[in-house]
Amino acid sequence: MKIEILTKSENREIQNEIIAKIRDLMNYKNLEPGDKLPSERQLSERFGVSRTNVREAIQKLEFYGILKSKPQSGTFVADIGQVAMNGMMEDILRLEEPDFKSLVETRILLELKTVRLAAQRRTEEDLKQMKMALEAYSQKVNNGEDAVQEDLLFHLAIAKASGNSTMNTFMLIITPEIITNFEKYHVCDKGMAFMGIQEHQDIYDAIEAQDPQLAKKKMKVHFKALYQYCYNI
Repeated sequence: MKIEILTKSENREIQNEIIAKIRDLMNYKNLEPGDKLPSERQLSERFGVSRTNVREAIQKLEFYGILKSKPQSGTFVADIGQVAMNGMMEDILRLEEPDFKSLVETRILLELKTVRLAAQRRTEEDLKQMKMALEAYSQKVNNGEDAVQEDLLFHLAIAKASGNSTMNTFMLIITPEIITNFEKYHVCDKGMAFMGIQEHQDIYDAIEAQDPQLAKKKMKVHFKALYQYCYNI
């Protein structure tokens, strides 16, 4: 299992270009509140970019409430006034690249909540996905291989098990940035990686036992070394 990592700067630049063009469509009244957005294919042809880039830009605007997706109907412009809409779009375009410490803080805060929800809501299928990621991580660590992606796949499985689509989406948004920064700073040294095997197992066991408090406690233990490490950079 692999998480695809796009070149951050190029991907962000293309996303911002698409968002700026969608903003222009709104400003010139080609798109108004309540209007349905053209299809991904139509936008990709119109803007000269890939459908994947269009999809990611749309997802970003959905995340910030600019667009609303309706199952089997399409994506629509939210009912927000033009001035407020322009202000929000400008804020999105000005968003800075998050630094590593901010990513770590955000991830920790998010996961302390998702792990509690996962312990309450997990299904047998969720446990299966966590177990697969846990075993893949253990195998790579024991073989002396880089297991950063397998580590994050385990945490993404927990986010999915939380049953909260917003938290799950947010984890998916920040995960590529986290992977890139982990590789940049070489966070997962051998000692931490081997400790992670037991820590992952402890988290899994707490979720399987449907014990939210224990799951949160074990997640805190798991993140302690990472939190200390990033503040010593």
